Amino acid sequence: MAAFVAKQMVGNKLNAVKGAVGGEGGDEDDKEKEEEAERERQEAIKEAEERRKEKHRKMEEEREKMRQEIRDKYNIKKREEIQEIPQEEPNPLMRKKKTPEELAAEAEAEEQDELTKLKQTLETHVTELKTQIENRCNLQ
Repeated sequence: MAAFVAKQMVGNKLNAVKGAVGGEGGDEDDKEKEEEAERERQEAIKEAEERRKEKHRKMEEEREKMRQEIRDKYNIKKREEIQEIPQEEPNPLMRKKKTPEELAAEAEAEEQDELTKLKQTLETHVTELKTQIENRCNLQ
C-alpha cells in the first residue's frame, strides 16, 4: 500500500516534468489546432449573429404588416418620421468635432468679447474720472 502511494506522488511529478521538457514537436500541432478551433468559433459567432439579425428583420416585417392592417382598419395615416438635428446635442461626447477654421473663429470672437469688456471698463473709468475732475473744478 505504501508503495502505491509513493508511486502516485512521484509519478505525477515525473509526468509533469516530462511534458514540460520533452514534447516540443507537438506544440506546433497544438497551436495549429488551437488556431483552427478559434477560426471555427469565430465563424460560428458570425453565423449566429447573421441568424439573429435575420430573425429580427422578419419579426419587424411582421410587426409592420400588423401595424399597417391596424392603420387600414381605423383609417390612420402613417406617421412620417422626421428627424431634426438638435442645435445642441444633450450628450457632449457625441457632438460633431469642430474644424480648425471654426475653432479660430470662436477664439477670435472670444478675444473681441474680452476687448469690448476691457473697452467698456476703461470708458466707465474715464467717465468717472471726468465727473470727479469736473466736480473739483466747479468747487474752486
